[in-house]
Amino acid sequence: MDFNMKKLASDAGIFFTRAVQFTEEKFGQAEKTELDAHFESLLARADSTKNWTEKILRQTEVLLQPNPSARVEEFLYEKLDRKVPSRVTNGELLAQYMAEAASELGPTTPYGKTLIKVAEAEKHLGAAERDFIHTASINFLTPLRNFLEGDWKTISKERRLLQNRRLDLDASKARLKKAKAAEAKATTVPDFQETRPRNYILSASASAAEQELRVAQTEFDRQAEVTRLLLEGISSTHVNHLRCLHEFIESQTTYYAQCYRHMLDLQKQLGSSQGAMFPGTFVGTAEPASPPLSSTSPTTTAATMPMGPSVADLAPPGEAALRLEEVAPPASGTRKARVLYDYEASDSSELALLADELITVYSLPGMDPDWLIGERGNKKGKVPVTYLELLS
Repeated sequence: MDFNMKKLASDAGIFFTRAVQFTEEKFGQAEKTELDAHFESLLARADSTKNWTEKILRQTEVLLQPNPSARVEEFLYEKLDRKVPSRVTNGELLAQYMAEAASELGPTTPYGKTLIKVAEAEKHLGAAERDFIHTASINFLTPLRNFLEGDWKTISKERRLLQNRRLDLDASKARLKKAKAAEAKATTVPDFQETRPRNYILSASASAAEQELRVAQTEFDRQAEVTRLLLEGISSTHVNHLRCLHEFIESQTTYYAQCYRHMLDLQKQLGSSQGAMFPGTFVGTAEPASPPLSSTSPTTTAATMPMGPSVADLAPPGEAALRLEEVAPPASGTRKARVLYDYEASDSSELALLADELITVYSLPGMDPDWLIGERGNKKGKVPVTYLELLS
């Protein structure tokens, strides 16, 4: 018990000395040992690495799980060292609702059939999202979290210890400076009654302060070297995080490639039925206008009625471009469409497309529902429906 009390008193004395030194430095009343420029740059780089790692980690968690309540729940499970329960993704939940809707509304109706197809695609998207979240969490989030909870805590601990060693060193310097000043003053203005005893005490005090300073300087230099080695290890951390970043981008690329493939397959499945589902949205005038009543015979009237060209008229490859130029758009039924993907024309009857451009499209009687006529400026040609998003 006596030993513990002595240690407690010693620790309290050290703490008080450090607090006094720190306060005097803040008020500019004490000198402060400055670290070299290289050491300061290592500290700044370490702090910047820690701050940006925290921001990237938090935002990546938001990207993978936008629901804040779900993130809090996962955080609590991790802190309790319990397995996070499997969670249904939004895509999988949407697929479930669509499948149930199709079953109730009629799986044989056009709407029900489409719901089933879209539900299957959304199910694949949800599964791909689940794989992406799992891979990204292991290959990217876990290394960042390990750095913050492991390496950075060690660096912070050694930096605090270095700060204490510096305060001890500066306090020792201040005590030695005061002891030497008192000794010099006693030598200059001697007290003839107590000169020898007082000078002896002051000299011993100065010697003790010098010894204390040497010990403090040694401990400070040793701690500074330990901290320097840890700070230089930040370069290895950057290399590790770079590798993890490449793995994250690879998993993200795989995820979006899977999504693109699933949606392209769905678009192809739905493309053949677009003409039947929306017959009046992009097809031209379905029936020719009724001719004015006259005394002419039905045969003559039918012969003189203007008929739009059919796809069969566009068939010969050698004459396709010429015949397409002669095709006039219908008076009504044209629509604007945005191109979803680049498309390279396979022959002169088709129109090459660039992603995100706007073109005018319309259909002709007897035309394949998977194709439309597209116009861009003075150019026109056949374009696939699956590469378009019909606007208005």
